[in-house]
Amino acid sequence: MNDFSDNIFYTPTVCETDKGERLDKFLARVLPQLSRSQAQRLILAGNVTCDEDTVADNSFKIRVGDVYQVFVPEAKEAEPVPENIPLDVVFEDDDLLVVNKPAGMTVHPAPGAHSGTLVNALLYHCRDNLSGIGGVKRPGIVHRIDKDTSGLLVVAKNDLAHQGLCAQFFEHSIERTYYAVVYGLPNPLNGRIEANIGRSRFDRKKMAVVENGGKYAATNYKTLENFNGAAALVQCNLETGRTHQIRVHMALIGCNLVGDQLYVKSKKTSLKGLSADVLAFVNDFPRQALHAASLGFVHPRSGQKLQFVSEFPQDIQLLLDKLQQV
Repeated sequence: MNDFSDNIFYTPTVCETDKGERLDKFLARVLPQLSRSQAQRLILAGNVTCDEDTVADNSFKIRVGDVYQVFVPEAKEAEPVPENIPLDVVFEDDDLLVVNKPAGMTVHPAPGAHSGTLVNALLYHCRDNLSGIGGVKRPGIVHRIDKDTSGLLVVAKNDLAHQGLCAQFFEHSIERTYYAVVYGLPNPLNGRIEANIGRSRFDRKKMAVVENGGKYAATNYKTLENFNGAAALVQCNLETGRTHQIRVHMALIGCNLVGDQLYVKSKKTSLKGLSADVLAFVNDFPRQALHAASLGFVHPRSGQKLQFVSEFPQDIQLLLDKLQQV
């Protein structure tokens, strides 16, 4: 079902008979409101995603099980404008840059978030150092992290970097490690979660574990710290990159992320082992306690393996300090 009110459209799940069809042709066929040329422009503009990854190639061959999300901007919406917003740039060269995104910053302009985004900040930061993505001078967003998730992501400055990085994301060869603070204690403490993820039938903003359909998802997790059984610090390494994967998989084993406003139906009212002030702090944490702590990939031009690490932001560090009081 497509959400016309938000200008976000979801394709049907790619079936065996669709396998190998060009992406632009497929979109034009299954979304009759789009012509093929419109579909091509949307793809090149970075407005077509599969899971959390941007599909940048019109000729990309679609795969069985994929569902593509297409954002169609309002006709009267202005192009993103450069904004002088401070950025924590971890690495930068002529092809790409790695930024440490703060919680609360949306990655890409969208309905309700036309300014103050990472793209607005990048347009100002890069200025004339963008050689163009699809013929337009703009940063190439090849993956996203949620607005309220902090941490590392890589951005392309040109077509070569954009296509090379997109290919690595689709091959799942990018190394991504996240740290999450969760309610409860995983059982077992270390393990692997394999469960298909698809869009929820009841709430299109949410993803869910599904028995039929969806897409294969695998998360390897390791408990790093146990806060008296009431909460835990967990390291998650993604083998796949599905939308909300960590949030959904951890909820599956009964360990919802602290502060997750979407997947925790109601705040925890009592947790054994926590004092009243620590409990209040945990329950009032304003965002999902999830941080993209490391990122590794092959540079699309040099072939060099690059690896980056981001320390905990102040809010999560304070949360951990509070929990260590138990």
